[in-house]
Amino acid sequence: MNDYHINIFYSKEDKGYIADIPDLKYCSAFGNTQEEALREVLTAKKEWIEAAKTAGKPVPPVWYHPLIYKTG
Repeated sequence: MNDYHINIFYSKEDKGYIADIPDLKYCSAFGNTQEEALREVLTAKKEWIEAAKTAGKPVPPVWYHPLIYKTG
């Protein structure tokens, strides 16, 4: 995998879907559907990376891989 893992889950409290990128601290987004949450978090990812570069901060490498992707 060459890109960041994205989690998407339903939040009863928020009555919608939350998408987050574990490797990018505080990078998350909300959507009324899973697709909307995904679109929003992809926009947030782009902005997160641009802001880090502008501030001269490191962009973390892809690291997080859920257990379901690990094989023997």
